[in-house]
Amino acid sequence: MRIAPKVTVTDQQRQTLERWARGRSTPVRLMQRAGIVLGAAEGQQNRTIAAELGLDPGLVCRWRTRFAEHGLPGIEKDAPRSGRKATARAAIAARIVKMTTQERPPDATHWSTRTLAAALGTNDSMVRRVWADNNLKPHLWRTFKLSNDPQFVEKLVDVVGLYLNPPEHALVLCADEKSQIQALDRTQPGLPLKKGRCGTWTHDYKRNGTTTLFAALELAEGKLIGTCMSRHRHQEWIKFLNLIDTETPANLAVHLILDNYHTHKHPKVKRWLAKHPRFHVHFIPTSSSWLNLIERWFREITDKRIRRDSFGSVRQLIEVIMDYIAYHNQNPKTFVWTAKAEDILEKVRRARAALNNVQSE
Repeated sequence: MRIAPKVTVTDQQRQTLERWARGRSTPVRLMQRAGIVLGAAEGQQNRTIAAELGLDPGLVCRWRTRFAEHGLPGIEKDAPRSGRKATARAAIAARIVKMTTQERPPDATHWSTRTLAAALGTNDSMVRRVWADNNLKPHLWRTFKLSNDPQFVEKLVDVVGLYLNPPEHALVLCADEKSQIQALDRTQPGLPLKKGRCGTWTHDYKRNGTTTLFAALELAEGKLIGTCMSRHRHQEWIKFLNLIDTETPANLAVHLILDNYHTHKHPKVKRWLAKHPRFHVHFIPTSSSWLNLIERWFREITDKRIRRDSFGSVRQLIEVIMDYIAYHNQNPKTFVWTAKAEDILEKVRRARAALNNVQSE
């Protein structure tokens, strides 16, 4: 008579098995195998485990034996299967990868599984499997821009230094304008979220005007100084600087991190800064908006409060924005910068080398 092997697990193995057995993102097969091993470790018979988990006793016996022989690696991955190798895929995989990465279809900017399959005389399932094996996703794309600022390194080190080692007895503020925020009013009320259906709104809308949000994020505590104005000229920027001057302690220096928008460098703005020596301006490199943390907050208010709402007037839009700022300041949270300047510079060097290689081909 066959006797099931005795299974013992260490404390560390038990923690891993329990995590697999109840993990929401764990594959079902791995959850079942973890349950089999945990039941076996408690001394249960295979038929008992099979009845509790609703599995075939032969399956329980197989994975119990596999764990007894190989431990966790024995159940985490399937054993190599016998059978003929996929010779058809091996023969055409190189051609699929080459055409995907180096050639274009005659009538499009990128290949689809069907168009590439037709061009190679194979089926789209073959193309899909090769793409998955090589992590190729021609239907997706990402934007990027390398800064050509001649003072890129100096500005980067300056701003990152403020983030990682802010000066004492001073405030560091990331400031900018979010211009042309539209007060869009949907032509019909949206359908509310319900079980089995996401929230909806009409594809068309009525434009009711725009406003510009001027905002400054204080890094130490995460508080916001903000206001809305109809335009974003140097006159409005000076008004916002006056607001910052009023709402910050007069005995503290203020370090402003700004982008290179011409309004921030207007002669009248420079004269205002000369009359307020406690203000120190630090410009980020051109084409480097990711370096200004206020942009991260702009994305947050857009995603959470503006994009999916409907506004009957600019006044209503402004009220929503100011309410959001007030709510944020009741329990402010800042963004913590962790990337070091040398790490960023190394990534930029690699990106520039890759771009130069593409341009030289």
